[in-house]
Amino acid sequence: MDIEEPAVKYQLQMWPADYLDQERNADTKHEYADGKIIAMAWASPAHNKILANLIGHTYPRLSGKPCKIYPSDLRIYVKSKESYFYPDASIVCGDLEFSDDKQDTVKNPSVIFEILSPSTQDYDIGRKFFFYMQIPTLGQYITIDSASLHVRSGIRQPDNTWKFIELEKITDTVPIEPVGFELALKDIYEDIALPDITENEAKNL
Repeated sequence: MDIEEPAVKYQLQMWPADYLDQERNADTKHEYADGKIIAMAWASPAHNKILANLIGHTYPRLSGKPCKIYPSDLRIYVKSKESYFYPDASIVCGDLEFSDDKQDTVKNPSVIFEILSPSTQDYDIGRKFFFYMQIPTLGQYITIDSASLHVRSGIRQPDNTWKFIELEKITDTVPIEPVGFELALKDIYEDIALPDITENEAKNL
């Protein structure tokens, strides 16, 4: 039986300071974009397993580098748009730069990962990516489909444009360019049953 995550839900508008005051005392997480509060959807088992794989295989690759990977509890601030998000995972290189003296919101991610579900992929690929593009330190945005074998990587170019690659084979690897290593799709999708992974491909998992 397929388990679908609920669609993105928008709530009432409020000022950024009011959002932060509410969020810091909330039991559940909400994002904030263009004055609107967005309720965070719960994650499916496949989504959570992919996230665990991603962090588990990335963490040791960062050993000896001035970079760390953080899960979805790290709130990211987009200063130019006065907006706040919770990426599924973020890599931050160098010291964490905080948005205020509470030191619970970071504004300098180098790489952002989002794990897509059928109900949230339009938001993550479109509107959310537009906001992420405004972060000066962000060098790469990677989306990982939780319902099919598909990874999309956007890499910021020297002229501030973005170059995209699409990866759809279990033998592919995605370069994490701002940090200088590669992640194999077979590691990202380890123990994930997907309809577009053939029997031969599954042997590579």
